[in-house]
Amino acid sequence: MLHAVVLAHPKPTSFCAALARTCVEHLRAGGHEAQLHDLYAMDFDPRLQAEEMPTPHGVTPAPDVVAERRRLSAVKSFIFVYPFWFNAPPAILKGYVDRVFGMGFGYAPGAGGTEALLTGKSLLSFSTSGAPDDWVNHTGALKALMTVFDIHLQGVCGLRVLDHKHFGGVVSNMTDESGADVLEQVRTRLDELFGPAVA
Repeated sequence: MLHAVVLAHPKPTSFCAALARTCVEHLRAGGHEAQLHDLYAMDFDPRLQAEEMPTPHGVTPAPDVVAERRRLSAVKSFIFVYPFWFNAPPAILKGYVDRVFGMGFGYAPGAGGTEALLTGKSLLSFSTSGAPDDWVNHTGALKALMTVFDIHLQGVCGLRVLDHKHFGGVVSNMTDESGADVLEQVRTRLDELFGPAVA
């Protein structure tokens, strides 16, 4: 199975970056194929331009979107890794979804609406925040985000949402032990969902 690990954090030394690398390394160690799509390292432009918007005559994606869709064509599993910023994904990830998962890749025009094009593929998300888990859960922040982001992608594109695992209390002075525990939780969840690749 080919996995696309999509990282949305500007610092290559961030905990999110370490988490994304852990996903790639652990999946590969289990015999899976995994690609890292580091949006900041790619200098991905999140701005949907007017000429990219669907018209009655169809849609014309920009060259960078065409190239990214080609890279994703065989992917069966999308894994998003990102921080909560104002209880939402970073703009670069939202723009990536707007541009890459739009018409022609995520969905197509259909009778009475749209037709999902990513049925049979899955979405797993790992997010982090400086706020404690209790606060994120008590305020409903994670549930609200999943409603407008994860579940919406499921409804429009047909992706099967496997899980959204959030890690709160991720701050600059977190202990090495705490960080190692989170990364071990990530490995465990990957094993639970995907296990070793079948030869």
